[in-house]
Amino acid sequence: MNSTFREVRLDREEMWRHIREQRLAVAEALTSLSPDEWEWPSLCEGWRVRDVVAHVGLAPEITLGTAVRELARARGSFHRLIRETAIDRAALPNGELISIVRRVADSRRLAPGTTTTEPLLDILVHAQDIFLPLGRDFAMPERPALVAADRIWQIPPPFGFGAKKRLRGLRVSATDASWSRGDGPSISGPLKAIVLLISGRDAAALPYLSGEGVNVLIGRSKNKAAPPTATAPNDPGTAARQPDS
Repeated sequence: MNSTFREVRLDREEMWRHIREQRLAVAEALTSLSPDEWEWPSLCEGWRVRDVVAHVGLAPEITLGTAVRELARARGSFHRLIRETAIDRAALPNGELISIVRRVADSRRLAPGTTTTEPLLDILVHAQDIFLPLGRDFAMPERPALVAADRIWQIPPPFGFGAKKRLRGLRVSATDASWSRGDGPSISGPLKAIVLLISGRDAAALPYLSGEGVNVLIGRSKNKAAPPTATAPNDPGTAARQPDS
């Protein structure tokens, strides 16, 4: 069976419109979080909700000079740079973090070495990192999600998720949109779950996935370091466990 490459394209203005809308939607949804929810583990292993929020607001502000300076401070590690800059900013009060996300909604600044697709996939994925483990459903619009999925599938490590390599020998398909990649035993599920899967959020995606390829994926995970983990709800609106209020 051949891979299906149906690529959705958005023009530049449409891309920025979706980025702005998603940033503002995230900022608005954050206003309803309790203090405990801000400290709740996100889908990113070792990151609290507030750390991910800080990163969402920080990414559009990173200049080349800042990146070079912070990369030196992180001893050349790109991932350490991302983590440490987010944790530093996460010390700000909750209201200020929300204000920053609102402020950058109109920003068209791109982090060094990125394209317009990166801030789009960044906000789509990080919105799920924040709200899914809290048992809060946060919609992922189909057309932007398809563009993000195409980009995520292609970006190699260390700057991407290595989805093509990690899911080699499997066919990954959305059940509610026209998107399918790879060949082999099938893994299928809603597009939102597929985006989570290919971006390395395996544990969060698995409750929504089906197909003979799921067992293959689980078997692979047992033979290597565990993928990013988080408490995944049984459905997008119901948490398996809620933070203390």
